[in-house]
Amino acid sequence: MANYKDLIASQQGKKGGIIEAFHAIQSEYNYIPKEALEEAAKVFGMSEAKAYGVATFYSYLSTEKRGKYIIRMCESAPCHVAGADAVIKAIENYLGIATGQTTADGKFTLELTECIGQCQATPVITVNSEPIFNVTPDMIPSILSAYK
Repeated sequence: MANYKDLIASQQGKKGGIIEAFHAIQSEYNYIPKEALEEAAKVFGMSEAKAYGVATFYSYLSTEKRGKYIIRMCESAPCHVAGADAVIKAIENYLGIATGQTTADGKFTLELTECIGQCQATPVITVNSEPIFNVTPDMIPSILSAYK
């Protein structure tokens, strides 16, 4: 696993470098640890509050520890009409967590997201940004068991 200080240093002096650094950190850790936020603020010459503002502005980035597999359920109108509510309930029941939580073993985090851009195949979930189309509640055990 790459050191967050090295990831930040590699983007120093670049336009938009803090965002790229945060993306790189999240790719390694699945979230942006507090120490990395503090380091980025120093390196990019801004307050910690401003660095935190950058990290929390983008829904893709997270400052909260998350699971190895991040499941995101699209909550756009087409997915909602196609049965997203039943799919989210099936995921919550299968994993034993509520939306916004991480399983006790640290494997899965369940989040909601805006449109994924795959409205022709609703409802859609992503697992670590890989889309899965036309999801039904009874598909959840086979989809998620592949990641256990």
